[in-house]
Amino acid sequence: MGRKQKILPLLSGIEISGIAAEGKAITRAKIKESDESPIVIFIPFGAPGDIVDIKIDRKKKSYAEGHIEKIIQPSSLRVAPKCKHFTICGGCKWQHIPYQDQIKFKQQQVSDALTRIAKVDLPEIRPILGSEKFWEYRNKMEYTFSNKKWRTWEEVKSGKEFTDSNNALGFHIPGGFDKVYHIDSCYLQEDTGNKIRNFIYNFAEQNDLSFYNIKENHGLLRTLMIRIASTGEIMVCISFGEDQPEEIDSLLNAVASEFPEITSLLYVINTKLNDTIGDLEIRSFKGPDYIEEEMEGLRFRVNAKSFYQTNSLQAYQLYKVTRSFAGLDPKNVDEKSEKPLVYDLYTGTGTIANFVARQARKVIGIEYVEAAIEDAKLNAEVNNLDNTLFYAGDMKDILTDDFIAEHGKPDVMIIDPPRAGMHEDVVNVILRAEPEVLVYVSCNPATQARDLALLDEKYKVTDVQPVDMFPHTHHVENVVRLIKR
Repeated sequence: MGRKQKILPLLSGIEISGIAAEGKAITRAKIKESDESPIVIFIPFGAPGDIVDIKIDRKKKSYAEGHIEKIIQPSSLRVAPKCKHFTICGGCKWQHIPYQDQIKFKQQQVSDALTRIAKVDLPEIRPILGSEKFWEYRNKMEYTFSNKKWRTWEEVKSGKEFTDSNNALGFHIPGGFDKVYHIDSCYLQEDTGNKIRNFIYNFAEQNDLSFYNIKENHGLLRTLMIRIASTGEIMVCISFGEDQPEEIDSLLNAVASEFPEITSLLYVINTKLNDTIGDLEIRSFKGPDYIEEEMEGLRFRVNAKSFYQTNSLQAYQLYKVTRSFAGLDPKNVDEKSEKPLVYDLYTGTGTIANFVARQARKVIGIEYVEAAIEDAKLNAEVNNLDNTLFYAGDMKDILTDDFIAEHGKPDVMIIDPPRAGMHEDVVNVILRAEPEVLVYVSCNPATQARDLALLDEKYKVTDVQPVDMFPHTHHVENVVRLIKR
């Protein structure tokens, strides 16, 4: 006999009490009457103050997960979501919360992480810098084609016969690599992105172009990337799962004709078993293989494989904070004093390094991804910057005591690691190098807090500035300035 499935309860009339660090709403309740005490329950798409019925989906020893079955009384915070795809596509999980309240929760998230995890002396945390645009703020969107459109549970259980196409162009459902939800509108990018995506979908349908079968790995249309730069330049890159020149040309010609404003129309043939294009040749159908972003007269070339902060306007705010914390704000730099030697760790495509280079004696950038370093070098060349050096490799292998002895002891270190934070070996090299100022930029306040605790023996936190890069999500950037004790 099979194992009997455990039926978990429905909890009625429960009040949502807050927002957790990962963006889900939380409350506390007893799962069963016999429970000794309430436990934490995580629920997506709730708002503090909601009175709801909660269906428990999974119970662990110290917490449970559930979903809202019914809203009995909505919170005074709750607003109507702008997008009809809300709760399904997996993107904007906070659309039901006003933006000014979203950034309050993010401010609290930073405060909680630094206070509870770092446990170091902290100054008053500055008010979060909210995003000037909280719709149409993304410069890059990526979509997937599928010949098996994902249907919602409500659609399936309705029993109706589906008469629309089974092809989809949209987003992967969270937790399902082979489940693609078709969308016809998204408010995260300028509306030109919607028009381009919908035109490609309709052209493919009308001309019987095959959509990719993700499980069986065949089909012509595979993925679509649309970049719209702050300069107005537009890049479209289509990934094809089969090399069918006539069909590819027909689609690309149609896109180029319909959207003459596209400055870079690219494509790639990808017959691999995964969607990544980093190791594939990008072919140009029209225009150069890059578009350009701009900050303070600096031009940054962005190609199909490049990483660039997805919120261009807010990236500028983030970099200005970083530059100011590093003591490199051009308005405050004393031209008579010697310029500092700056190390930029986890430099990516060198955007921060090149942004601060004019106020530095030299900037040394280190990054794991070799292609990103090539972009960094190119952007330095494009902007006539001759005082930057870039190195590719694992941070803990490149940044050693010998490397610092060879290149010079840094006056300032800018650190912008991935979500996992820094390797302990890297922290130890920083402590031995003893730069006067550290500026730590993080997309994960929890791992940043852990690293601040490791740096505390030699460094004191003087400034903390949260920055919101991703409205309608729980993600938050945080910049911390530290000085040597």
